[in-house]
Amino acid sequence: MEGFCISSFLLNRKLKVALTFNLKPEEVNSFEGKSLSLQGNTNEIIEDKYAEWDTIETINAVKDALEIFHDVILIEANEDAFEKFRKYRPEIVFNIAEGFNGISREAQIPAMLDMLNIPYTGSDPLTLATCLDKARTKEILSYHNIPTAKFIYAESIRDLENFNLKFPIIIKPVGEGSSKGIFNNSFINNLKELKERLEYYLEIYNQPFLLEEYLPGREFTVALMGNGNETEVLPIVEINFDELPEGLLPIYSFEAKWIVDTRDNPLDIFTCPAHIEKELENKIKTIALKTYKVLRCKDWSRIDIRLDENGEPNILEINPLPGILPNPDDNSCYPKAARAAGLSYEDMINKVLYIAAKRYNLV
Repeated sequence: MEGFCISSFLLNRKLKVALTFNLKPEEVNSFEGKSLSLQGNTNEIIEDKYAEWDTIETINAVKDALEIFHDVILIEANEDAFEKFRKYRPEIVFNIAEGFNGISREAQIPAMLDMLNIPYTGSDPLTLATCLDKARTKEILSYHNIPTAKFIYAESIRDLENFNLKFPIIIKPVGEGSSKGIFNNSFINNLKELKERLEYYLEIYNQPFLLEEYLPGREFTVALMGNGNETEVLPIVEINFDELPEGLLPIYSFEAKWIVDTRDNPLDIFTCPAHIEKELENKIKTIALKTYKVLRCKDWSRIDIRLDENGEPNILEINPLPGILPNPDDNSCYPKAARAAGLSYEDMINKVLYIAAKRYNLV
């Protein structure tokens, strides 16, 4: 991103922008003095249920960044969102909403906006629904000869009858993000242990699970920004598993991401730019760009990559709605990569808006 200049991605006029989001339930009553409505019984939740949803701090940071140049209204991504979009008719929506319920929940807001013919940032409903389904994503990658770990899609214990994966394996819910359902004990070493763990988690998460051969190499995450031939790969982030406390395995588990790595006691777990040879850097960039194109991502995404036993990059998963914690003291990969590229948090948010606006010919 040599020659970076903020004026290169500022819009030539002020837009009416709606910011749509899901707020973590425990923060509802303190959101700028407003009480936001939430669906469902929040008293009966498992520990990681709302891990994907955003904090007040993140929502306000995105809002403040957009308000530097534009008029911003807030629209919570709940069952009232459609009517609010129809009433306020924003010129463009900055979408960070994770959605409610089901395997296609991330597609809910973009589908509403498509129906109303309102532009929005980020990928369309098809891409969002596809990328949230880890198994379907890997099927598409395999079809396009993009390396990804060998896997089984398991809806029940019966799907283990013709088990042919090599241990150790990792098990993860097929339709979750933010390391939900990926714990230290998701690392499985034998079939007996797998059957017990899978039976338990199928009941807890009420969805199929992905069983995936463990990749023993280094892990990276790649932030991408743009569309078509203008897509940029931001500086690569490496995850340093050596920094995890004793007892935690070298996977970016829920414990690693949300429990042991805190603002009060941060882990030095990310290196950006990653210290890698040029050949490996080029391989990672190539596979990331190909994946971004094949899955038809738009405007921005984060792609997680891990090396196999031969040191070759394999795709772990694609995140078309990347996490964007604003505080530099927090370990949030996309903002970290943006800062390494010379973009402040405010620059990053406004550049994504510009890229989307350009795609809709609003520039």
